[in-house]
Amino acid sequence: MIEVSHLVKRHGSRAVVDDVSFTAAAGRVTGFLGPNGAGKSSTLRILLGLDRPSSGVALIDGTPYRSLDRPLWKVGAMLDGPGANKGRTARAHLSWVAQSNAIPKRRVDDVLELTGLRDAAGTRIGRFSLGMGQRLGIAAALLGDPRVLVLDEPTNGLDPDGIRWTRHLLRSLAADGKAVLVSSHLMNEMEETADDFVVIARGRVVAQGDAAKVKGTHRTLEEAFFALTDAHVDYRATRPDGESR
Repeated sequence: MIEVSHLVKRHGSRAVVDDVSFTAAAGRVTGFLGPNGAGKSSTLRILLGLDRPSSGVALIDGTPYRSLDRPLWKVGAMLDGPGANKGRTARAHLSWVAQSNAIPKRRVDDVLELTGLRDAAGTRIGRFSLGMGQRLGIAAALLGDPRVLVLDEPTNGLDPDGIRWTRHLLRSLAADGKAVLVSSHLMNEMEETADDFVVIARGRVVAQGDAAKVKGTHRTLEEAFFALTDAHVDYRATRPDGESR
């Protein structure tokens, strides 16, 4: 499981992550939701050992990411897209990632097939569409067959069929006993996909629990999300009639 406990990250006097605590359990998809600038990316970067907290801990199966031996066997992650050299082919990129953690070469073919990239294995990544790049990032995250997945906006750039494919993939991974933590701005899709939710705004958790608990009296997750976060968002879009949203 993933456990984040009293996590704080400060930039000067400003806390971008402010006493954040939550868990993402095995066998569940947990949606990590919040407006831009809420602290989601900072939290995920700390969880994945890319940044250090000011205080608090972020653990994967009880261990900080930096202390994991061959981490891709324990946790697969995608932040900021696939992060691949555009001159490499999809197969070369995945082979390099696999080799870095002593993952068997056969897993490259497995994840290419699983993510629908088998026919594009020899294509240079620079020619990939945004959606194909997202599939490649997911493929890399799955290489070690890890028990924990952390995915940031995995449906970004995908067409409706790709979004549905991602939903089914995440549900099947959770059904296999994996802990899946997904950050997304697609509220309707998250309502279809996730079992549990963590909503963060201005660096603090404003709601967490299953769909019924987070939605409360609201009809949809999207309605609940806006009700929970509107007071914490500085920017307000202006409607054609001149009124703020």
